[in-house]
Amino acid sequence: MSSKVSDPRALAFTFAVMILSLASSHVSAARPRDSKADSKTVSEVDAGLGPCTADFIIANEAGEPVYAANVRVHLAYGFMSLHKFDLQVGTNAEGKARFIGLPENPKQGLFFRASDADREGTAFDNPSKTCKAQFTIVLRKKSQPSMENAFFDGRREMPGQRGTAASQYDSWIF
Repeated sequence: MSSKVSDPRALAFTFAVMILSLASSHVSAARPRDSKADSKTVSEVDAGLGPCTADFIIANEAGEPVYAANVRVHLAYGFMSLHKFDLQVGTNAEGKARFIGLPENPKQGLFFRASDADREGTAFDNPSKTCKAQFTIVLRKKSQPSMENAFFDGRREMPGQRGTAASQYDSWIF
Protein backbone atom coordinates (compact mmCIF):
# COMPACT_ATOMS: atom_id res chain seq x y z
CA MET A 1 0.00 0.00 0.00
CA SER A 2 1.64 3.21 -1.07
CA SER A 3 0.41 6.67 -0.29
CA LYS A 4 0.98 9.58 -2.62
CA VAL A 5 1.64 13.08 -1.40
CA SER A 6 -0.85 15.28 -3.14
CA ASP A 7 0.79 18.60 -2.27
CA PRO A 8 4.63 18.85 -2.20
CA ARG A 9 4.38 22.24 -0.49
CA ALA A 10 2.64 20.64 2.50
CA LEU A 11 5.49 18.13 2.80
CA ALA A 12 8.10 20.91 2.60
CA PHE A 13 6.23 22.93 5.24
CA THR A 14 6.04 19.94 7.60
CA PHE A 15 9.74 19.22 7.12
CA ALA A 16 10.66 22.89 7.81
CA VAL A 17 8.58 22.92 11.02
CA MET A 18 10.34 19.75 12.24
CA ILE A 19 13.80 21.18 11.54
CA LEU A 20 13.00 24.47 13.28
CA SER A 21 11.61 22.72 16.36
CA LEU A 22 14.72 20.54 16.63
CA ALA A 23 17.01 23.54 16.18
CA SER A 24 15.20 25.56 18.85
CA SER A 25 15.43 22.69 21.35
CA HIS A 26 19.21 22.43 20.76
CA VAL A 27 19.70 26.19 21.15
CA SER A 28 17.80 26.28 24.44
CA ALA A 29 19.79 23.28 25.73
CA ALA A 30 23.09 24.95 24.82
CA ARG A 31 22.24 28.21 26.62
CA PRO A 32 23.84 28.59 30.05
CA ARG A 33 21.31 28.38 32.83
CA ASP A 34 22.94 30.75 35.31
CA SER A 35 26.12 32.65 34.49
CA LYS A 36 26.98 33.09 38.20
CA ALA A 37 26.81 29.34 38.80
CA ASP A 38 28.86 28.59 35.68
CA SER A 39 31.66 31.00 36.64
CA LYS A 40 31.92 29.27 40.04
CA THR A 41 31.85 25.71 38.69
CA VAL A 42 35.32 24.19 38.62
CA SER A 43 36.29 23.12 35.10
CA GLU A 44 37.63 19.59 34.87
CA VAL A 45 39.02 17.33 32.17
CA ASP A 46 39.01 13.54 32.52
CA ALA A 47 42.04 11.72 31.09
CA GLY A 48 40.41 8.35 31.76
CA LEU A 49 43.72 6.67 32.60
CA GLY A 50 43.54 6.15 36.35
CA PRO A 51 42.30 7.29 39.76
CA CYS A 52 44.55 10.33 40.33
CA THR A 53 43.58 14.00 40.28
CA ALA A 54 45.33 17.35 40.18
CA ASP A 55 43.54 20.44 41.49
CA PHE A 56 44.84 23.90 40.64
CA ILE A 57 44.43 27.44 41.85
CA ILE A 58 45.96 29.88 39.39
CA ALA A 59 46.87 33.30 40.80
CA ASN A 60 48.72 36.43 39.68
CA GLU A 61 51.70 37.89 41.55
CA ALA A 62 49.33 39.82 43.84
CA GLY A 63 47.66 36.54 44.87
CA GLU A 64 44.39 37.26 43.05
CA PRO A 65 42.73 34.42 41.09
CA VAL A 66 43.18 34.45 37.30
CA TYR A 67 40.03 33.82 35.26
CA ALA A 68 40.29 31.88 31.95
CA ALA A 69 43.94 30.87 32.37
CA ASN A 70 44.88 27.66 30.53
CA VAL A 71 46.47 24.69 32.31
CA ARG A 72 48.04 22.08 30.01
CA VAL A 73 49.64 18.68 30.54
CA HIS A 74 51.23 16.20 28.12
CA LEU A 75 50.56 12.53 28.91
CA ALA A 76 52.63 9.63 27.60
CA TYR A 77 51.42 6.17 28.61
CA GLY A 78 51.35 2.52 27.59
CA PHE A 79 54.15 0.28 26.35
CA MET A 80 57.29 2.40 25.81
CA SER A 81 55.07 5.48 26.30
CA LEU A 82 53.94 5.20 22.69
CA HIS A 83 50.46 6.53 23.44
CA LYS A 84 50.47 10.31 23.90
CA PHE A 85 47.99 13.11 24.16
CA ASP A 86 47.68 16.65 25.48
CA LEU A 87 44.99 17.90 27.83
CA GLN A 88 43.99 21.48 28.52
CA VAL A 89 41.53 23.04 30.95
CA GLY A 90 40.57 26.65 31.66
CA THR A 91 40.13 28.23 35.08
CA ASN A 92 36.88 29.56 36.51
CA ALA A 93 36.32 32.96 38.17
CA GLU A 94 38.04 31.70 41.33
CA GLY A 95 41.11 30.62 39.35
CA LYS A 96 40.35 26.92 39.89
CA ALA A 97 40.73 23.99 37.46
CA ARG A 98 41.01 20.21 37.78
CA PHE A 99 42.36 17.20 35.93
CA ILE A 100 40.83 13.84 36.86
CA GLY A 101 41.57 10.30 35.68
CA LEU A 102 45.34 10.79 35.64
CA PRO A 103 47.51 7.65 35.58
CA GLU A 104 48.72 6.39 38.97
CA ASN A 105 52.14 5.21 37.78
CA PRO A 106 53.39 7.24 34.82
CA LYS A 107 56.89 6.46 33.57
CA GLN A 108 57.84 10.07 34.29
CA GLY A 109 56.05 12.61 36.43
CA LEU A 110 53.50 15.05 35.06
CA PHE A 111 54.59 18.57 34.12
CA PHE A 112 51.78 21.12 34.14
CA ARG A 113 52.02 24.50 32.40
CA ALA A 114 49.64 27.35 33.20
CA SER A 115 49.46 30.48 31.06
CA ASP A 116 47.43 33.61 30.51
CA ALA A 117 48.42 36.21 27.88
CA ASP A 118 52.08 37.08 28.63
CA ARG A 119 52.26 35.29 32.00
CA GLU A 120 53.11 31.67 32.78
CA GLY A 121 53.83 29.24 35.61
CA THR A 122 54.58 25.53 36.05
CA ALA A 123 54.05 22.65 38.46
CA PHE A 124 55.35 19.08 38.62
CA ASP A 125 53.64 16.04 40.12
CA ASN A 126 54.58 12.41 40.61
CA PRO A 127 51.18 10.69 40.96
CA SER A 128 52.76 7.53 42.40
CA LYS A 129 53.62 9.63 45.48
CA THR A 130 50.77 12.17 45.52
CA CYS A 131 47.75 10.78 43.71
CA LYS A 132 45.43 13.59 44.88
CA ALA A 133 47.65 16.62 44.24
CA GLN A 134 46.77 20.26 44.91
CA PHE A 135 48.76 23.11 43.40
CA THR A 136 48.78 26.87 43.55
CA ILE A 137 50.55 28.26 40.49
CA VAL A 138 51.57 31.92 40.43
CA LEU A 139 51.69 33.37 36.93
CA ARG A 140 54.65 35.63 36.24
CA LYS A 141 55.69 37.60 33.16
CA LYS A 142 57.51 35.50 30.58
CA SER A 143 61.20 36.32 30.53
CA GLN A 144 62.52 37.64 27.22
CA PRO A 145 65.90 36.20 26.17
CA SER A 146 68.59 38.81 25.64
CA MET A 147 72.12 38.73 24.27
CA GLU A 148 73.54 39.13 27.80
CA ASN A 149 71.88 35.83 28.74
CA ALA A 150 72.78 33.98 25.53
CA PHE A 151 74.31 30.53 25.86
CA PHE A 152 78.07 30.61 25.40
CA ASP A 153 80.37 27.82 26.49
CA GLY A 154 83.51 28.86 24.62
CA ARG A 155 83.10 26.33 21.80
CA ARG A 156 80.30 28.01 19.86
CA GLU A 157 80.51 31.39 18.23
CA MET A 158 78.14 34.16 19.14
CA PRO A 159 75.78 35.52 16.45
CA GLY A 160 77.71 37.47 13.83
CA GLN A 161 80.95 35.49 14.29
CA ARG A 162 80.60 33.09 11.38
CA GLY A 163 83.79 31.80 9.92
CA THR A 164 85.69 31.35 13.17
CA ALA A 165 87.51 28.14 13.97
CA ALA A 166 84.76 27.14 16.42
CA SER A 167 82.12 27.00 13.66
CA GLN A 168 83.61 23.82 12.20
CA TYR A 169 82.60 21.97 15.39
CA ASP A 170 79.00 23.27 15.59
CA SER A 171 77.52 20.03 14.36
CA TRP A 172 79.31 18.08 17.10
CA ILE A 173 77.79 20.00 20.01
CA PHE A 174 74.54 18.66 21.36
